[in-house]
Amino acid sequence: MNDFGINEMLEMQAALQEKYKDLWKPIGPERGQDQLLWMIGEIGEVIDIVKKHGGQKACQDQELRTRLIEEMADVLMYYNDILLCYGISAEELKQAYTDKFEKNMKRW
Repeated sequence: MNDFGINEMLEMQAALQEKYKDLWKPIGPERGQDQLLWMIGEIGEVIDIVKKHGGQKACQDQELRTRLIEEMADVLMYYNDILLCYGISAEELKQAYTDKFEKNMKRW
């Protein structure tokens, strides 16, 4: 199985933004807050599935699992839009993630 990385997701999101550029506000810092709020809404939909049905059922029931994964994909789409809004590259994210990981590994 091939990895599905941030660069590929960013490219897909940029293509989506380009396709709908005449309908959507332009991608940029001024749109970042809107995208953050939409992402929180999608996270709420993920939480609703788990809260209403429980984690085990959300993992094991194929219909719920499909909905859970779809909502997680929505979260990732908004997440990647946010990266585009603020011009955060995959390399910058990787460095910050790695730094945070190393800090957390030493925490306790």
